[in-house]
Amino acid sequence: MATPVSATQSASRAVDILGGATMGTSWSAKFVAPRKADLHALHAGIQARLDDVVAQMSNWEADSDLSRYNVSPAGSWHALREDFWTVLSCALDIAYASGGAFDPTVGPLVDGWGFGPGQGHAAFYPEAARSHVQWQRVILDRSQRRALQPGGTRLDLCAIAKGYGVDAVAAHLRAQGVDAALVEVGGELYGYGRKPDGTPWRVIVEGWQGDEDDANEPRVLALDGLAVATSGDRWHRREHEGRRISHTLDPRSGHPVADAPTAVTVAADDAMHADAWATALTVLGVRDGFETACANGLAARFIDARDGAPDERMTPAFEALLHA
Repeated sequence: MATPVSATQSASRAVDILGGATMGTSWSAKFVAPRKADLHALHAGIQARLDDVVAQMSNWEADSDLSRYNVSPAGSWHALREDFWTVLSCALDIAYASGGAFDPTVGPLVDGWGFGPGQGHAAFYPEAARSHVQWQRVILDRSQRRALQPGGTRLDLCAIAKGYGVDAVAAHLRAQGVDAALVEVGGELYGYGRKPDGTPWRVIVEGWQGDEDDANEPRVLALDGLAVATSGDRWHRREHEGRRISHTLDPRSGHPVADAPTAVTVAADDAMHADAWATALTVLGVRDGFETACANGLAARFIDARDGAPDERMTPAFEALLHA
């Protein structure tokens, strides 16, 4: 989670703010609009863009492209629209790079543990569901931009689609002549351009309960062509049969992550990659996640506050952004 840093704007131009609902959460856009811009048309355009992403990739909508893929017969091929193709291709790339810590075929586990539209059921056996969670079974035909349903595969792109939604809104605003904006969907952010006072959009990266009032120097990122996403146990957990479990599932084991970091923040060139990698690194944990982030040149910050005193680790790429 990141919080925008407030700043006084110049009197000559104002920052406009629009917002709405999408993907079971909220969206907002702060931007410097062209003079005499129609804000109603901009709002409608943003909402339509996000609605189209939902229509393609929501596992909560029975008639979405993704839902139709999930219930289709084995051996069937599915032509994917551009958004769906882009996100699924990226998800499979990150699945490979993370050793399966991120897996877009995690749908059976998400539903079985009660985090998806299925809401779980008494006869759920993670080990049995795990046999259908294999990202390698999803074959892409790049020449025709289509995907094979191998049989029993249920995609869940919730850990990457919000980030893509951020990118889609930012691209839409650019196309409408908006030369500076800070876009947010469910806590994932992307900023580009400069505010009227000439400064970049700045956000405070949060990490653990109470860190907003901590005496340590806050971690502030300038977002000018940069996205930031945060995952972790602080925001994504619930009670299950009398014990606290993480919403983040480990596709490799079939169970919720047992020792999820309190927070993992990833900064990247786009929110799609930042969103997915934040989840992958949360699954990998503080030690393996940090090593994977460094090996892939990722800008990542890990917070582990499970034992009371927060421990912070930042990759060299993340530290460099703090001084940019």
